[in-house]
Amino acid sequence: MAPIDPHSFTDSTHSLTTHISLTFYFDFPSSTVSSATLLSFSTPYTGPLTLDTRSLSVSSVLDPLSLSPLPFSLSPTDPILGQSLNISISKQTHQILVLSKTSPSSSALQWLSPTQTFNKNHPFLYTHCQPIHARSIFPCQDTPVARVKYTAKLNIPRELSAVMAARHVERRDPIPSEAQGVCEDSVWCGDDRVVEEFVMEQPIPPYLFAFAIGELGFREVGPRTRVYAEAVPEVLDAAATEFACTEEIVMVGERLFGPYEWERFDLLVLPPSFPLGGMENPRLVFLTPTVIKGDASGSQVVAHELAHGWTGNLITNKNNEHFWLNEGFTTYAERRIVEAMQGEDIASLNIGIGWMGLVKDMERFKDNMEFTKLKTSQAGVDPDDVYSVVPYEKGFQFLQRIERQIGRPAFDDFLKKYIGTFKFQSIDTDMFLNFLKANVPGIENEIDLKLWTEGTGIPPDAMEPVSNLYSKIVSLANEFKLGRIPREDEVADWKGQAWELYLENLPKSVEASQVRALDALYHLSESKNYEVKVAFLQLAISARCRDYYGVVERTLKEVGRILYLRPLYTALVQGDRKEEDSAFARRVFSEACDSYHPIAQAVVEATLAKNV
Repeated sequence: MAPIDPHSFTDSTHSLTTHISLTFYFDFPSSTVSSATLLSFSTPYTGPLTLDTRSLSVSSVLDPLSLSPLPFSLSPTDPILGQSLNISISKQTHQILVLSKTSPSSSALQWLSPTQTFNKNHPFLYTHCQPIHARSIFPCQDTPVARVKYTAKLNIPRELSAVMAARHVERRDPIPSEAQGVCEDSVWCGDDRVVEEFVMEQPIPPYLFAFAIGELGFREVGPRTRVYAEAVPEVLDAAATEFACTEEIVMVGERLFGPYEWERFDLLVLPPSFPLGGMENPRLVFLTPTVIKGDASGSQVVAHELAHGWTGNLITNKNNEHFWLNEGFTTYAERRIVEAMQGEDIASLNIGIGWMGLVKDMERFKDNMEFTKLKTSQAGVDPDDVYSVVPYEKGFQFLQRIERQIGRPAFDDFLKKYIGTFKFQSIDTDMFLNFLKANVPGIENEIDLKLWTEGTGIPPDAMEPVSNLYSKIVSLANEFKLGRIPREDEVADWKGQAWELYLENLPKSVEASQVRALDALYHLSESKNYEVKVAFLQLAISARCRDYYGVVERTLKEVGRILYLRPLYTALVQGDRKEEDSAFARRVFSEACDSYHPIAQAVVEATLAKNV
């Protein structure tokens, strides 16, 4: 076997899938999806074929023309990779058909009961496949190397609707004989069922496969953008207001990086359990409701997910060891968009918050510095366990260092050439560095490229941001050590990012009385901006200020975003009152975990286990 990705069973000597035709039957009472997966190859293939699966029951593998069975076996379960589906193809073929069924514990799917939704009337289902969870929905070569186009037929309850990160073809009645063996025709064509059909005409890595099913509504906010959410007028209206400037963001992105290749840039605001801030699924970005802050500042997350339309979706890391190629470039691109729209001061705040996060993660990985590198070694490592801001912020710093060296105009030209050269490809760090050296002659003599990509820690030529606003906020944070709280006139024009930067720069050892005084004046524990609220609650926990533990508990129970869960649970189990606070953390998790996405559950479980 010659693996091409440490997180996939895919063999480099086997043919790669280029197209997948998917037929899904969704059974909400059992929380399962029955699937027919038709995999197509670019050229006829014969021999062994290995696919990735996780928690799938595979009933048969067939030649789709003759419907004759093909021999197959499932390997023992690997705790990270799942199971390999090993198929023997004795005659040359372009296609194989696999019939399978998901487990209720599928790591990519979150099934929400009606009581977990806003309207409390209907269930809700959504996916999250990054980095290696598509295999828990259907068998595939679950590696970014295997970019695929696909079609999908989703058979769902008639009272619900579906959206997908693909072009919507039609909503129609089911047709007899199209079930492809996922269920009986009588079940497929039930009076209470409807089919939603989609097509993705551009090749994507499997982790960008995404759909959601529920009682959905939408608002038009631009010529190529709808905002979808549960069909609750106040949620839809708040989302439409928050993201009203989306078309302007897209136009700025196009001006900086070239044409937007994905036609639509729709947004889906998911229920609070969604584990991330956003997910860059092409044509349909998934967002946490916590980005709706009432002041349009949530558009920064939109800018980041849009930037993936060029860096990440259009050009993709070959595997997770090169994740910085997705996220470092996208963080750079996001900040260029923010700078163009909101000015250098706001962009510098974003860079400052990122810098603080980078410093924190250097401390987090002090006993395993491998994961402070840009180019990492991840064999035998669950990528969800080592997820951090390092690929984002160290990657950003690397690109900004190149920009400082050659100047912005030259770097802009380089970026556009890079995007044009590698679009719809999956690449690795060496391919990028070779392209860089070929197009910026002598750059390796000016910047230590090996130190930046393979070295641990923060390189000496990384740079903390410089701006008057940034310096003022850091200075006021330093004065807090002396007992001085900022005056109201000093913070009158601060928005969420300024407060977040201020709180991140406060000393970690403060008195409970100082925490109470700060909150009495500025009500940070009540902030609608969760980044601000969570940063304040971390401070309260470190100060052993139990007045706020009720707010901590409510926060951990009302949101499922890992960005908030990990630091709050970590603060509780690492503090001075470790035994008491650990018991509190475990109780809260036991009561809240059913509302978390499976990926978030695993992150919190790992956090608690490390700090027993």
